[in-house]
Amino acid sequence: MLISAVALSGAVALSAQTLDTSLKPMTRQRADMLLGRTAITGPVKSLIPGEHMGALDTLETGNPEVRIVLFADNTWKYIRNADILATEKYFNENWNEYPDAYHLDYSNLPERTTLWLVDDNSQYCCPNPVAVYSKFGYRHKRRHQGVDLPLKTGDPVRVAFDGKVRVSKYYHGYGNLIIVRHANGLETFYAHLSARDVNVGDWVTAGQVIGKGGSTGRSSGPHLHFETRYKGYAFDPEWLIKFPEGHLRNATFTLKRKYLNPASHYVPSSDDEEEEILLAEQEERAEAARKAQQQASVQYHTIRSGDTLGKLAVKYHTTVNQLCKWNNITPKTTLRIGRKLRVH
Repeated sequence: MLISAVALSGAVALSAQTLDTSLKPMTRQRADMLLGRTAITGPVKSLIPGEHMGALDTLETGNPEVRIVLFADNTWKYIRNADILATEKYFNENWNEYPDAYHLDYSNLPERTTLWLVDDNSQYCCPNPVAVYSKFGYRHKRRHQGVDLPLKTGDPVRVAFDGKVRVSKYYHGYGNLIIVRHANGLETFYAHLSARDVNVGDWVTAGQVIGKGGSTGRSSGPHLHFETRYKGYAFDPEWLIKFPEGHLRNATFTLKRKYLNPASHYVPSSDDEEEEILLAEQEERAEAARKAQQQASVQYHTIRSGDTLGKLAVKYHTTVNQLCKWNNITPKTTLRIGRKLRVH
């Protein structure tokens, strides 16, 4: 039974009578609600491939951006209209057949980006729910921009999210490579394949087989090299997926710029820990801002003939003791001409 996009954690099976009622013309308000982001929280289980018996029909709703797919086992789900999705900026800007389609400077990346991974109109499928045997980061002093997942030559490789194929070609060390761009701007890479079953421009849905496992390119044996990238920069897929279970950690993901550093591969063990990290970062930024503001307000005076600590205290509306603390001196310290003293 297909895991419905309306309830990602369970299947929705309808009788023919119930199904006929649910597919009556709906109001525009109801149709608009279908596109709303739902408060899906917590882990999202991976779609179980092969559960449904194939699509029977696609029906229109009152909203042109949403359609309903009917399956032979009496299940159904909402999907977004690929023709309309094709007009979105993510599928028109920086669209070429190179791994990095953006070539952005790191400093130009947003400090924080929230990505919707799944909602009422999309699903998720783990490309290969097994334990990671080679993690993201540096490996033998070389950047390893994804995770390696063991599989046999010929095993099916499934796409993680709905999207459009941007690259399907043999590419240097990647071997046979497929890159899929998703509606939130995220891209997923599938490398070292023995076969590619999709072409550039194809629309794919979560769980669809897009290729077969292999050992092409720079590879020591059959495995799937899986990458997640944003604006051309790779980040650890384990921020999104909990291996070996293959569960999506959450329906939304806050991508921080620091995660795009090739040395960043830490995965918090809980939401509470992630919140602690966030609060600590906010405090660090606040403290840095306070120090910067304090530094900007610091004022210095260059000692001239006739200056004394008493005169300077009066001039700058402070005290001799405060001047001594700021400058690590005593009231008896000789003020040499040309020396700079902090006076504010």
